Amino acid sequence: MLRLARLAASVPRLQARPTTNSRHSMAYSAKIGPSILSSDLSCLGSECVRMMECGADYLHLDVMDGHFVPNITFGHPMVECLRKTVGQDPFFDMHMMVSRPEQWVKPMAAAGASQYTFHLEATTNPGNLIKEIRESGMKVGLAIKPGTTVEELAPWANQVDMALVMTVEPGFGGQKFMEDMMPKVSWLRSQFPSLDIEVDGGVGPDTIHKCAEAGANMIVSGSAVIGSDDPRSVIALLRTAVAEAIQKRSLDR
Repeated sequence: MLRLARLAASVPRLQARPTTNSRHSMAYSAKIGPSILSSDLSCLGSECVRMMECGADYLHLDVMDGHFVPNITFGHPMVECLRKTVGQDPFFDMHMMVSRPEQWVKPMAAAGASQYTFHLEATTNPGNLIKEIRESGMKVGLAIKPGTTVEELAPWANQVDMALVMTVEPGFGGQKFMEDMMPKVSWLRSQFPSLDIEVDGGVGPDTIHKCAEAGANMIVSGSAVIGSDDPRSVIALLRTAVAEAIQKRSLDR
């Protein structure tokens, strides 16, 4: 536990998003979140600790129900076990690829989830779901599939903490990065300057610069980080690329 206590002290927390009044400032920063589904699932707790020790800013946890996407992964009991293993500090970004996102808000909050990211395509009442997530004490993320236009997300962007632009079809790992999703990221960054914008799918050293230049600041990376012989160096490379793009954007304003 002493090692985890030291780890907790050294890992930066995700900062709360500024209020709408300060939305015109550039308050976002580079954050790298390994997708733990790419790790050895037989030792998931130790893999999460390893990723945080390698410099991850948060952990991205993919929940799939076999309905919204074909695959099945894990639910809130696993999240509760992971929280007990890694302690209270690591930020759990729950990517809820489920057909009834309303059903799992309270269980995930009780299990120790930090942010509940649901798919716009999976609900008929986003506003009510956003309110429910906030009331449960979690941050709110809103995701869109490649086939969903960014304009459909826009009405809710001021009500959420993060927008997730999928750069692959959700549900399977190891897919090729879809560069044609970058205009969505660019548009969101231009319209909502301080919003956290996440990209997920096929992101690694070969594609990070496209994501960073478009304006993404929260980077989900699976096999490129976890499958690397040196995850610490890959995480540092990804963060540097994003931080440099943020700095450049600030200077260009």
